[in-house]
Amino acid sequence: MPAFPNPFQGKNEHKLTKEELIQAVRLDIAGELEAIYLYDAHVRATDNEVAKKIIADIRDEEKAHVGELMTLLKLLDPEEAELFASGEAEVHEMLSELGITASAENPSDSASEPATVGSMIDKA
Repeated sequence: MPAFPNPFQGKNEHKLTKEELIQAVRLDIAGELEAIYLYDAHVRATDNEVAKKIIADIRDEEKAHVGELMTLLKLLDPEEAELFASGEAEVHEMLSELGITASAENPSDSASEPATVGSMIDKA
């Protein structure tokens, strides 16, 4: 498990600077990712369908939180947002070179249609 320092341990009477807020949001993202990992492990570790359904729903809410926090991080740190966009563009370029579309919504099993990310991941 991550062992990040807690910036609010003890008394902390000052408001966060922009840099501290950015670090806090990164820590929040790490916490959400850890929660997703743990909830998913719990879902996989039980055959109780009620527990699986409820815990999976909670896990998926955490995934939405990651999206919200990533959006906030991009707003707070435009330079970091540019790096995220650059990395995403690199992946799309690699996928294009492999003849894979970036859409995971409609994976196709047909050999005549280009492979999608979803169909390639499912085969892995």
